[in-house]
Amino acid sequence: MLEGLIQDYQLTLPTMLRRAETLYGYREIVTRKPDKSFHRYTYADFVSRAKKLAVALKRLGVESGERVGTLAPNNYQHLEAYFGVPVSGGVLHTINPRLHEDDLSYIVNHAEDKVLLVDGTLMEVLESFWEETNVKHVVIFDHSEDPVPNGMTSYEELLADADEEEFAYPEFPEKQAAALCYTSGTTGRPKGSLYSHRAIALHSMMVALGNTLALRETDCVLPVVPMYHVNAWGLPFASTLVGAKQMMPGAHLDAYSVIENLEQEKVTLTAGVPTVYIPVLEALDEEPENHDLSALRSMIIGGSAAPKGLIQAYKERHGIDVIHAWGMTEMSPIGTVSTLTSELLELPEDEQLDYRAKQGYPVPFIEIRARDEDTDEFVPWDDETMGELEVRGPWVASSYFNTEEGAEDFTEDGWFKTGDIVSIDEHGFINIQDRDKDLVKSGGEWISSVQLENALMAHEAVAEAAVIAIPHEKWDERPLAVVVLKEGQEATTEDLQKHLQGDFAKFWLPDAYEFIEEIPKTATGKFRKLALREQFEGYQFAQS
Repeated sequence: MLEGLIQDYQLTLPTMLRRAETLYGYREIVTRKPDKSFHRYTYADFVSRAKKLAVALKRLGVESGERVGTLAPNNYQHLEAYFGVPVSGGVLHTINPRLHEDDLSYIVNHAEDKVLLVDGTLMEVLESFWEETNVKHVVIFDHSEDPVPNGMTSYEELLADADEEEFAYPEFPEKQAAALCYTSGTTGRPKGSLYSHRAIALHSMMVALGNTLALRETDCVLPVVPMYHVNAWGLPFASTLVGAKQMMPGAHLDAYSVIENLEQEKVTLTAGVPTVYIPVLEALDEEPENHDLSALRSMIIGGSAAPKGLIQAYKERHGIDVIHAWGMTEMSPIGTVSTLTSELLELPEDEQLDYRAKQGYPVPFIEIRARDEDTDEFVPWDDETMGELEVRGPWVASSYFNTEEGAEDFTEDGWFKTGDIVSIDEHGFINIQDRDKDLVKSGGEWISSVQLENALMAHEAVAEAAVIAIPHEKWDERPLAVVVLKEGQEATTEDLQKHLQGDFAKFWLPDAYEFIEEIPKTATGKFRKLALREQFEGYQFAQS
């Protein structure tokens, strides 16, 4: 083999941070604080504080490869951790505060987090689980004048004691681990995807490409998707790479706060799940003449399917282009984006809308294929034949962190099996038809029907229980529990809801219960979920 004569330049977060320091020190980063006021500083300030955090973490004893957990909304301090932790040699572990306390303690212990960086607004969440962990240091992003609790450290005091002069940009191998994200425990316990510096750098470059999200220095980016959801879809990293202004919404995700952020800061690109942008649309429709969102060029919607009507309404009533995207935790996360090609832009508007409502075609360096479960053959790209989607690429997981579980999710030739049942058309656009795992996706969060079923069947009055997803206008899907009671036993909806409350996050709890005589089963005794979905097709939850 004749090798090219090219420098062995490593793709790492330190090089991305150094670029931001060198070229974009004047650009602004804005955060909505807990009291709804605005915090503003520059990239120069951000880089300085990220360096101090790296120095401080080393003083706390964080060594190369050790994990530092974050429990925080989208704000400037969390952004500092996004870079300060990896450039210190540690691994950034973003934690979803919406998970149940048992899952939170499990994840922190499984990741072996040495330090937790926690936002002051999430103290109640922290107190629910941290004593069950082996964390050595808890550092608080303090937002009030109240003293930090005993045994914990103030983030601002930690940075004040750190000397930026002690920092030197490290030279890491690009395959070194940089960040860790856990799945939401959809099948069994949550599993971790461990991202390398190389994966994050390549994913950031892909996000910035013109055929994907087309990020540039002149943009202002508002990631409504939380920074604990697969690194806010990579937007904080990509925005820093190109020097875009960043608008962090904090914990204020209500429609009017989002609109105010979009309008005031002249946001050009925003991203989040449908459940955020549905009420935003309703608020805009109420007073369209009172809002100027002319700067907004793209609204990226993912996490759940973007309804065709939502895409159409934003475009026709407000001139806003919605771009549908799809990905997974195991994919860092972006895999496909519904940007239309020149060929598709020649189609009539209604046909273009059909394509915009699909999950899109693969971004550069992501390859896709779909396999028929019965024949084990790859399905044709005919937009009709369905199979399980498999993917591979430079930011796709090769296995899960620190566990042998989930090995069956990877093929012998190294592709990741997504669990999504799709059809693929001749243009490479995927259309997700179903999921092979019995999951409910509510507001961008996964809910495991299996875990709910097992808990319900632990109730003394329940013989059988099946949980299915019911379409929901606001949340995309919500769980319906279908229950068979034991002969001679009684249980009410309130009884079963109370039975589940101590073990699951509130948003996991079923919206309704239906009591039937028998759950349809296959010849092997498994629940026929398809038959149940057909039986309850068109089901409407009672208005609360």
